[in-house]
Amino acid sequence: MTAASTTLVLGGARSGKSTFAERLVDGIGLTKIYLATATAGDDEMHVRVAQHRRQRGEGWITVEEPLTLVDALTREATVGRVVLVDCLTLWLSNLMFAERDPEIEAKRLVRFLDVSRYPIVFVSNEVGLGLVPETPLGRAFRDAQGRLNQIIAAAVPNVAFIAAGLPLWLKRSQEN
Repeated sequence: MTAASTTLVLGGARSGKSTFAERLVDGIGLTKIYLATATAGDDEMHVRVAQHRRQRGEGWITVEEPLTLVDALTREATVGRVVLVDCLTLWLSNLMFAERDPEIEAKRLVRFLDVSRYPIVFVSNEVGLGLVPETPLGRAFRDAQGRLNQIIAAAVPNVAFIAAGLPLWLKRSQEN
């Protein structure tokens, strides 16, 4: 896997996107960094985090970073490593709840990707295929998620959409 292998993995809830992303980086011979953006604020999220750790298995270094994603990537995306960011959706919700500007943070992330030489796999939810959220906050989140996915998809050489655990490659570099 090379820097050109940086990939965005999109899909709906329980589509298999995290499992697919883990398989992309599992067994490529590099140190695997799992950059988790989730915060376990309640019992149900503690269970989900534990399930994800069990699912990943051994051999992953977990780094938890709910807000300062670019800073964490600057530290963790180095020679001999591949970073899996799971997920941009939770990162976005964390930014919104912290009253940070998602557009500024997304532009910062794209600037980082422009100079990064190391492979990164991003996981993100495709939220635009469902019902229109009934609350203003829900609609604002859906819109921000759609914009974030578009910005990252444009910045990376590979984009896969996962449905029922199966990938549909929307964009794939010739180096893979």
